Amino acid sequence: MAEQKKVRFIIERQDGPNENPYTQEFEVDYRPGLNVVASLMEIQKNPVTVDGKRVPPPVWECNCLEKVCGACMMVINGRAQQACCALVDNLTQPIRVQPARTFPVIRDLLIDRSVMFESLKRIHGWVEVDGTWDNKDAPIQNPYTAETCYELSHCMTCGCCLEACPNVGPQSDFIGPAPTAQTLLFNLHPLGKFDAPKRLNALMEKGGITSCGNSQNCERVCPKSIKLTQHLAQLNREVNKQALRNMFNH
Repeated sequence: MAEQKKVRFIIERQDGPNENPYTQEFEVDYRPGLNVVASLMEIQKNPVTVDGKRVPPPVWECNCLEKVCGACMMVINGRAQQACCALVDNLTQPIRVQPARTFPVIRDLLIDRSVMFESLKRIHGWVEVDGTWDNKDAPIQNPYTAETCYELSHCMTCGCCLEACPNVGPQSDFIGPAPTAQTLLFNLHPLGKFDAPKRLNALMEKGGITSCGNSQNCERVCPKSIKLTQHLAQLNREVNKQALRNMFNH
């Protein structure tokens, strides 16, 4: 009988927010179509390291397992990506799994994404609809606007782009590509456009779009292939126009 093929993982672990990281190695049985999340589930069921030591099971976050929610984002072999669609067959072994340290680490691979949601509050990432008027027909959008909004609406707030961006972190106040690009989504909305000046003014503040270094790393790692570089360039033009309007209004 042929020997069962194994897949080796090196997992970077951390027992708490203020603890030092360390690594542990595990092996799981290989099977076709195996991905990183399924491998972590196998390790969770039997958390024994390659040297035979039983340890607490690794902690991570996942939800949909279909590349929709963005929850299972982590750094796999040095690249920020979704663990649910990271196939073992496409990865070099041993597979090194780390938390996305652009964000505070809660434990092991579990991170706190609160900073992204606070940034969405900053750019007013919603449409003011109170439902007090009769609106029988949906607002009409031209095809370009509808296509752009559809693409931007795929953002999962997973954080891949923030992890890959060299301007996001303690060295900068940049809020990151995802929250910045969402400004365009809501500004293009037929009702959201009424708050466009508020959003554009927020992007003029410290940590706004001027902190983007145009490295384009964000677009390379986006699991939804959103053209972030193009959208951020468009936003930059809109911010400059708003700055001119502010000058004339004063």
